[in-house]
Amino acid sequence: MARVTVEDCIDKVDNRFELVLLAGHRARQISQGASITVPRDNDKNPVVALREIADEMLSPDDLKEDLIHSLQKHVEVDEPEADGEALADQTEGAVVAEDSEDAPENIAFDRMSEEDLLAGIEGLVAPEKSDDF
Repeated sequence: MARVTVEDCIDKVDNRFELVLLAGHRARQISQGASITVPRDNDKNPVVALREIADEMLSPDDLKEDLIHSLQKHVEVDEPEADGEALADQTEGAVVAEDSEDAPENIAFDRMSEEDLLAGIEGLVAPEKSDDF
């Protein structure tokens, strides 16, 4: 394939904007040192990424999942559930803790009325202005 265009890849990825996101993500991976699956032929990374998508060397679904994973800041890890016996031990411990004399009856938190909150906010002193900022 001498020249790769979006039309060569559009049958693999239906949405042009998604195609651009996936190809851009793959091009960044290549620039970070990922191995390429097609010959480079003196092409730049975005063209190599498009050629990989057009030749179906990479699955668009896998690229999409990888892109989503790279953008996530917190990834939840599924932990295996405890077996029935360990779960029963945990619930028995909770019942014992409730029956003990050390457990507090009712925990009361300080409550503030809206008027007290507004009065407290009005009483705050604004920081002094300086020329440094």
